[in-house]
Amino acid sequence: MHKPTDGAPRPTEPMRAARSRASLPHRLNRRSVALAWAIQAWMHGHAATPAGRLRASLASGLRSLSTAERALPVAVAAIVAVASLLALLPGTPAGAVGGVQGKGEDVRIAVNGGVNRPLTAAEAPVTLGAPGRNDGTFQPIVLPEDLAVEPTGGSEVVDNGAFLDDGTLVAGYAPETTIEDGSSTIVRYKVKSGDTLGAIAHRFGVKMLTVYWANKLESKDALHVGQVLRIPPVNGLIVTVTDLDTLESLAAKYDSDTARIMAVNGLADETLVVGQVLVVPGAKGEPIPTPKPTPKPKPKAASTHHSTRTGGSTHYTGGNFRWPVVGGGNYVSQYFHYGHYAIDIAADYGSPVVAAAGGRVTFAGWKSNGGGWQVWISHGSGLYTTYNHMSGVAVGRGQYVGRGQRVGRVGQSGNATGPHLHFEVWKGPIWDGGTRVNPMRYF
Repeated sequence: MHKPTDGAPRPTEPMRAARSRASLPHRLNRRSVALAWAIQAWMHGHAATPAGRLRASLASGLRSLSTAERALPVAVAAIVAVASLLALLPGTPAGAVGGVQGKGEDVRIAVNGGVNRPLTAAEAPVTLGAPGRNDGTFQPIVLPEDLAVEPTGGSEVVDNGAFLDDGTLVAGYAPETTIEDGSSTIVRYKVKSGDTLGAIAHRFGVKMLTVYWANKLESKDALHVGQVLRIPPVNGLIVTVTDLDTLESLAAKYDSDTARIMAVNGLADETLVVGQVLVVPGAKGEPIPTPKPTPKPKPKAASTHHSTRTGGSTHYTGGNFRWPVVGGGNYVSQYFHYGHYAIDIAADYGSPVVAAAGGRVTFAGWKSNGGGWQVWISHGSGLYTTYNHMSGVAVGRGQYVGRGQRVGRVGQSGNATGPHLHFEVWKGPIWDGGTRVNPMRYF
């Protein structure tokens, strides 16, 4: 066994330099070997006692570590174990939590900005209401008991309804967008039973074509009960302003006057806005489509005989017809055109209806052909007249009547939308090979 020593001589300077140059593993290995020799020596000296025998057993176990190759791994493992143990121990804070320095997650307030300089009088902290610090500068505020805490009139309270579903706040301000135009001057009229286009126009003091243009109708009789019509205040057209229109261009296009346009529509400014509705007084639209010509019947043998009975000459020579409606403010509400082979004469209900010329009554009564109560008269030379939609008849079949004799009264029987007389002129037998012609050529 190695003999323990009391120490070692102090190394010289060259040896100290060589030891400093040695690597960490080499130094650690040498110290581990020395430690193992020291433990073995101490245990050898105390082997006589039971504790000594235990120490001797331990020394024999450590004897295998006395070599450099075995001591180095053990020393490294011991160092790692000690470091792991220290890492698991709770740390001790180096300063107060929440202070200017030290560990902790609370808010830190550094007085004077953390700079070591004297504070000015304005920067010095003051504790309000601290005992012994009342220097007279602190005055407590006492609120009165009757102090109003409700919102005053100066505060704007937003209604909950001003928020959309996505949380968007709807502002309570909207710019004024009202534009002056002629919409307020246009009257809306709902067609009733018995109305005709001419009668409606006459009622509002405008021409029939004005109502026809304002509602873009396809024909004069294109009306039905419940239909809503636009009635302009004056004769003219209703137009909608486009992006290229100006007041001057509209007046030039429709041969009107800018001053009249502004007056009718109540405009205070000549500037127009796209979509603005205007009534252009005196303007004219497209004419009503011309009806297709009615085929003329083949001429028959000429005859100069004049008769008021059926048959006879092929040319009527009895003179001009008399107007078939007397009084009642009558007027032509619809003229002869394609699809409407007659004239409609609107008048007050019950106004007298007279024969346009002398002749023989071939039919008087009710027919389910849409004409209701009606009278047919033969004037000779194959010429006939019919009187339809009457409220009643005043003659009978086979009766001879003179020019201007009453045959009935104005009504709206059959398929009629208002009190009027539907007056037809036939060349040839009525509904039996004859042809209807324009009655206006006979007045």
